[in-house]
Amino acid sequence: MSPAFRIRPIEPRDDAAVAAIIRAVMPEFGADGPGFAIHDPEVATMSAAYAAPGRAYFVVERDGAVAGGGGIAELEGSDPDLCELRKMYFLPPLRGLGAGTALMQRCLDAARSLGYRRCYIETLTGMDAAQALYLKSGFTPLCAPLGSTGHFACDRYFIRPLQPVPDAARDPAKIAI
Repeated sequence: MSPAFRIRPIEPRDDAAVAAIIRAVMPEFGADGPGFAIHDPEVATMSAAYAAPGRAYFVVERDGAVAGGGGIAELEGSDPDLCELRKMYFLPPLRGLGAGTALMQRCLDAARSLGYRRCYIETLTGMDAAQALYLKSGFTPLCAPLGSTGHFACDRYFIRPLQPVPDAARDPAKIAI
């Protein structure tokens, strides 16, 4: 019996699917105007954007098709030990299967392996399931944004400390879920 989903590092062949997911899910929550991640230049070429050092992005497949994804990267305009959980979105058929929890763990493990000590995320009112996942994953709310993401339309902010991992485990592509 196969699992309900599979998580793996993004590949160039996934770019169109990931962009389509972001462009479908964000408007579902009213996040399609100025100041939201849907307009970030990296959306069209996620595999290239996350191939840079200090970054990792993973896709979630269900029945052989990409149905979600999420990743981590440095939080621009902030301390070098602080990363941002970025562009974690799922199509409706993937929701409720535990993919969010599994992908969150994979991203946090990657962040640790890359040497980050804290992880930040911003979102918006109405994304209640996402905020519940952040709280369940050890994030705590902040009163104001950090860094310079350009996502001025977001109004909810969270942070979580990370424990370091040994040097031998610092390859995010090899981290098992």
